[in-house]
Amino acid sequence: MARKRKGVPRHGWLVLDKPGTMTSTQAMAKVRWLLKAEKAGHGGTLDPIATGILPIAFGEATKTVQYAMDGHKTYRFVMKFGEATDTDDRAGTVIATAPGRPTDAEIEAVLPRFTGLIAQVPPQYSAIKVDGERAYDLAREGEVVELASRTVRVDRYQLIGRPSADEVEFEVACGKGTYMRSLARDLAVALGTVGHITVLRRLSVGRFTLENAVTLEELEQIVAAGERDPDDLLLPIETALDQLPAIDLSATEAQRLRHGQGVLLLRRGDLERLEAVREGAALATEAGRPVALVRLDGAELKPVRVLHV
Repeated sequence: MARKRKGVPRHGWLVLDKPGTMTSTQAMAKVRWLLKAEKAGHGGTLDPIATGILPIAFGEATKTVQYAMDGHKTYRFVMKFGEATDTDDRAGTVIATAPGRPTDAEIEAVLPRFTGLIAQVPPQYSAIKVDGERAYDLAREGEVVELASRTVRVDRYQLIGRPSADEVEFEVACGKGTYMRSLARDLAVALGTVGHITVLRRLSVGRFTLENAVTLEELEQIVAAGERDPDDLLLPIETALDQLPAIDLSATEAQRLRHGQGVLLLRRGDLERLEAVREGAALATEAGRPVALVRLDGAELKPVRVLHV
């Protein structure tokens, strides 16, 4: 007999403004505990020192976590020139120093090298797996981790402030898998010095923004007061799927998908619907409600993940 899950079956996304005092997993666990939720996951890890947007999925929304992780992101960070750390942020140990303090003009001249599709080596302390183990676990054990360069997309890398002679503030808009710590580290090296991140804040992940975020303290107060239904804090499951085309189905078609069956689109009126999902995944809906993530196989829609809401 399958073990019964404990907790309330909630479905949707909560946008947490993560504090810089815990890991993403710890923050997610705290939120899940506060809401007494049956099932939860998060859409994209933030560094422990980082604050800002951590989308937390509940229930059926956990089936869409990958799409949140793939979403466009924006960050703001402060980097300090003159010191390199083993983690590439303030949490690490200083491993090198250099006297260079670039001017704004020198920084602006180099920034174009770090926009567009660029090659980037992730930090030694990262969640990337090496022979089945996390790179940060190997690094903590004193091993030198050789991580392969990967191609990432940086849409904007903008100097926005100069808190001090040693510090510079940037805002970055980027795609999946881009490490801010690597951007800061590599920029410093390109300027003939070293550096690390001292402040890091994520401003958005896809449609998840600070405008609809809640802090842990605010969430604790809301739960303690007991005056609001916690489900009122949740955004719809499809919030993470804005990059996917949507295809509306009839009640009969939706029922087939819910039972794991395909839907043939062979009628003349189906041509427009076929074009909408010609490439990759799509979101099937019925009367505006999500039914399933689907893919097109010939002229047949096949369910990839059925959303039971």
